Amino acid sequence: MRRLDQLLANLGYCSRREARGWIQAGHVTVRGKVIDEFGTKVNPADVVVDGEPLDHPDGLLLLLHKPVGLVCSHEEREGPSVYGLLPPRWRQRNPQVTSIGRLDKDTSGLILLTDQNELVHRLTSPKHKLPKIYRATVSRDLSPELIPLFASGTLVLPDETAPCAPAELRILSPREAELTLTEGRYHQVRRMLASQGNEVLTLHRSKFGPLELADLPAGQWRHLPLDSFPKT
Repeated sequence: MRRLDQLLANLGYCSRREARGWIQAGHVTVRGKVIDEFGTKVNPADVVVDGEPLDHPDGLLLLLHKPVGLVCSHEEREGPSVYGLLPPRWRQRNPQVTSIGRLDKDTSGLILLTDQNELVHRLTSPKHKLPKIYRATVSRDLSPELIPLFASGTLVLPDETAPCAPAELRILSPREAELTLTEGRYHQVRRMLASQGNEVLTLHRSKFGPLELADLPAGQWRHLPLDSFPKT
């Protein structure tokens, strides 16, 4: 059970003060009845606003196809962000909708967005080794020697001391490859290839754990069940 005015504010409908006005004006019903008291404790499933059930009252989990040119940050000074693709109401939710991991501005592909803080912490924990697959095009022909090097778990990136976890490299063409990682270091794919004298020209994440983009267009999202990543 949750306090009605706080529930509306947390779901991004309005501020808590505005929620009181909505309730008093009769915009909100609980089990079909107008509620005068904004502090009433309610079951979110029983609440209707202007004839519509509450918008994902249990939380959001989205699979988004991130386009190149957007950042995964709430800082406006960093430029246009993935959050600008979402409906305004979702951008006002508390807890705030955030990304599970990040893709940099020049990388496209699969990213998860959620307002479930526990899920963010769990899936970004080093203990949770979800494989993530990236497709890269590079500036120079790829050497087959990179395959055992990346798989060895001995590659140490510049300015780091701990080696990268073993990673699977598949060379698709002379200058195109897929790389499967189980960790998420800063700009890891770009830095791994740069350490071997190769520059990444384009980078796209196609898979995150069991999830794939399939035919989802860039800039679009689809909803996922909140239990898509059960605790183990």
